[in-house]
Amino acid sequence: MSTTTPTPPGPLVERPATLKAATLPRWSPLAVALGSAAVAVGIGLGAGLHSRIQWGLIAALLFIAGSYALAVAVEGTRQARDRLATSLVWVMFLLAVVPLASLIYETVQRGIKVFDVYFLTHSMGVLSDEETGGGIYHALIGTLQQVLLASVIAVPIGLLTAIYLVEYGRGKLSKVITFFVDVMTGIPSIVAGLFVLSFWILILGFGYSGWAGAMALAILMMPVIVRSTEEMLKLVPNELREASLALGVPKWRTILKVVLPTAIGGITTGVMLSVARIAGETAPVLLLVWVNPLINTNPFEGSQASLPLYVYQQYAAGTDASYDRAWAAALALIGFIMILNLAARGIARWKAPKTGR
Repeated sequence: MSTTTPTPPGPLVERPATLKAATLPRWSPLAVALGSAAVAVGIGLGAGLHSRIQWGLIAALLFIAGSYALAVAVEGTRQARDRLATSLVWVMFLLAVVPLASLIYETVQRGIKVFDVYFLTHSMGVLSDEETGGGIYHALIGTLQQVLLASVIAVPIGLLTAIYLVEYGRGKLSKVITFFVDVMTGIPSIVAGLFVLSFWILILGFGYSGWAGAMALAILMMPVIVRSTEEMLKLVPNELREASLALGVPKWRTILKVVLPTAIGGITTGVMLSVARIAGETAPVLLLVWVNPLINTNPFEGSQASLPLYVYQQYAAGTDASYDRAWAAALALIGFIMILNLAARGIARWKAPKTGR
């Protein structure tokens, strides 16, 4: 009778009970954030820290550390690194948004006191900055006209320059233009104002006017428009250009009908960024437009007012009434930029090429 030698058992392989790894619940970041805020408040009160900014920074550090430690314990090191990166992104986002939200809240809270129809439809007239009453009608007209004139000058020049650099520029001229655009990007606003002052007023002998201020503002707008438009045009796929040219469409018509409509959203954003930059400039306006508390609807003759200069004047007056007018004018300036931005976005979406079937 033969005996069979039993084979030794092979190595035991542990199979996971489930293919899904352990993960934190979706509400865990909110719970960690609330716990970090509570601990930060306790630390701040215990350490005698009275600034809420310090509390917020402590809470941010605790949130990052807590999220990482909890993810390491539950999900492992690899997933914890992803959680750490996500936490850092959220903290940086809040650090950028909180000051902006605080600024808007403070402006609305202080500016709403005198912000009404009377304030928008009356000028300072013969009132002094220390008296109550008055409004921003003269400054609002000046800002609208100066920004409009600057846009009429800068937008066509900026767009055409960017089109040349992207679609046609291949030689030394394009390099020279690019160099000067880079230089103009870093020019302080006071330098642009001094240039127009020396050339337009001192050499040619023209007087202070909204047009002089608009020329300085256009100098500040052009490099922003050129740079933003250039980058947007570079993002348009070359296949679209090649397909249009293969059908026998001239290059100028391809740019007009294919390239520009494709990049219209980004181009509009760049134009609005340039408008937002010049709408708050005070130095060139102070040099070239001067100060006028009365209504002047002719930007080509005589001094005008503007909203940034109005804010500066009222704040410099140092009275409670002037402070209220300064905050209300700042609120009007923010609203002006917001309305322009929304209108430009709507036009860009309307003119953008339709997608889908």
